[in-house]
Amino acid sequence: MHELPKDKKIILFDGVCNLCNASVQFVIKRDTKDAFRFVALQSDLGTKILNHIGINREHTDSMVLYEPGKAYFYKAEAALKIINELGGLYQLFNIFQIFPKFISNAIYTYIAKNRYRWYGKQESCMMPTPELAAKFLA
Repeated sequence: MHELPKDKKIILFDGVCNLCNASVQFVIKRDTKDAFRFVALQSDLGTKILNHIGINREHTDSMVLYEPGKAYFYKAEAALKIINELGGLYQLFNIFQIFPKFISNAIYTYIAKNRYRWYGKQESCMMPTPELAAKFLA
């Protein structure tokens, strides 16, 4: 996928999920290194990226972290890699890497399955403000 920025990490997220949108806003405010770009899973580009890396959209309701030309991560591993990239005190969350992946992913999956019930859902994907539009890929 040659049109993606090679020097940015791409976070694919559920664009209608309130928890996911809040998480995106959290990352944007703390991304002092401008390391991330964002794509809604529901978008055409989100579908293209998932197809490119071999993830079936029907089998993931998860956040995906894609490093173009390098690797991709999903579920708890993606969340921990994103938090780690923010640096500072957020790196303390690395302590959760001591848990086996099946445990951390089970917790992540439980939250993901209940996110609409607990946090709500929007009718359509979030529209970024003009000042944030450059952080979102279409």
